Amino acid sequence: MCLAVPGKIVSISGDEPLLRTGKVNFGGIIKDVNFAYVPEAKVGDYVVVHVGFALNVVDEAEASLVFDYLREMGELAELEERATAGRDER
Repeated sequence: MCLAVPGKIVSISGDEPLLRTGKVNFGGIIKDVNFAYVPEAKVGDYVVVHVGFALNVVDEAEASLVFDYLREMGELAELEERATAGRDER
């Protein structure tokens, strides 16, 4: 199943709206994301991301709620395993 997952923006680079990219933190996993669809997004915002594109900005409470639902469905196991493995390697 393909899911859109919320994450917190930790950095943004570029001024051109269609070319803005940055780093998003998904529970300890940092991924590169394109912000073309959310020109209003800024560092510290939470965004819902699907296949590398931020689709919309959400508040922290909504992001947390989505994470809780995904965790209940067992859809975050792979993400959480990667985050734990990354901490063990340090």
